[in-house]
Formats: sequence, structure tokens, C-alpha cells
Amino acid sequence: MGKDNKISAVVNTYNAGRHLQRVIEALKGFDEILVCDMESTDRTVEIARNNGCRVVTFPKAGHSIVEPAREFAIHEAACEWVLVVDADELVTPRLHDYLYELIQSGDCPDGLYIPRKNYFMGRFLHSAYPDHVLRFFRRDLTHWPAVIHCSPEVDGTVAKIPGSRRELALEHLANDSVADILRKADIYSAYEMPRRRSRNLGVCALVYRPLFRFFKSYVMKGGFRDGKAGLIHAVLDAHYQFVVVAKLIEEREGKEI
Repeated sequence: MGKDNKISAVVNTYNAGRHLQRVIEALKGFDEILVCDMESTDRTVEIARNNGCRVVTFPKAGHSIVEPAREFAIHEAACEWVLVVDADELVTPRLHDYLYELIQSGDCPDGLYIPRKNYFMGRFLHSAYPDHVLRFFRRDLTHWPAVIHCSPEVDGTVAKIPGSRRELALEHLANDSVADILRKADIYSAYEMPRRRSRNLGVCALVYRPLFRFFKSYVMKGGFRDGKAGLIHAVLDAHYQFVVVAKLIEEREGKEI
């Protein structure tokens, strides 16, 4: 197999020992498994090395988001093609085979969105599927901006695996509790402030943005099919939108005093 037909599986980690063994086991068919660690204090690095992974370190320093480490990691990869996997995601054998068949087909796009299955309160969430993520791409055509929750930028053609191909979806092992989601809402909303400031959202947005997000999650995306879990998750989605707008208003009015 030529260099252009090889794939590096890249995993960014920080204290990721909980699921890492399962994640690595699912990646063992790839040409390289590269673990980029942000100075973990648990057994993350030990688990990675015991499984034969190549480990590189990205100094955590003052970084509180993973995106700068993603940019570093993908350019440390040995192969032209890179698959980025979170430390709580599983790659199915069908997805592995699909990616290798694709890069040997001659008409592979330079970037590929992959669907992801998410879970909440122990059950699959219809409202959070397909949750496409851009995780497969040519290394030398890709840049990952240092912005929370952003997608990489691929200088080339980008395609998407249809959500109907559930056998090709990443399995997201995270099953956050309500407390986890509320805690992350405070953290993530703070990091979103810089890119939201220019929108000048006002008081009306405190109502219409959460309402629309609830409607989208519970009705448009089928959260009602998930019973109580779907209703709770939709309300939490709406709450996140409320928090973002509230923080923007608080910041703006505080400057006017």
C-alpha cells in the first residue's frame, strides 16, 4: 500500500483513561495510532504506550480547549490521510473498511464529515443524530483553528457520509449527566463569547433563541421519540442558548456603566 493510501488515527487526550483502552482497540487496523496528550495526570499515557501507540505531548500550559492541540497533532501524523477520534469515540469495523476503500477509489474528497451517535440517560438520542463531524481529511490541506467547537478548514473538496449509513457512524461513549451538561454549558458558553459579540443580541433573543432551539431539538429533530430523555435534553439545549445570550447582555451592559 502506497504512502497516499495509509491512514493515521489521531486521538487527543487529557486524563482520558476511562475509555481509552476501548478507543485504541477499535483503531488497531489503522496504519498509525498517534496519541497527542496534554500532560495527563492519570494513566492515559501509560495505556497508550502499552498498546503500541506513538505518543506526542502538547504542553497544556494555559490552554483550556483542545483545538490548538488538534492542529499540532494532525501535522505530527505520519500518513497523508488523518482520522481524528475523540478519546470517548469508537470507530466501527465498517467505517474502517469504508475509509480505506474510499482513499483507494481515486475520487476521494479531501475532507469527509462522519455521522456520530450520541447517548443521554442511557439511550440513543434521535435529536442528536447524525451530528456530522469533519474528522477525516488530507493532512497537508487541513488547518484546525484555535476556536472552541470549530471544525477544521480543508482546502479542497469536502463530502458527507449520509446519516442513513448508521453502520458507519462514530459511537460516542460519553453519556453526560444533567450536572455534566450544566457544568459544560457555563464553560463552553464563556469560550463562545468572542465569536458571538458582533451579533449584538438583545433581550428578545433571550426568548426566541432558546424557544427555537427547543423546537428544533424536540420537534424538528425528533427528540419527542426519546421520551423523557428527549424532553430533558431539548430543555438543556434551550438553556445553553439562554446562557450564551444572557452572558453577552451582561458583558455589554457592564461596559456601559
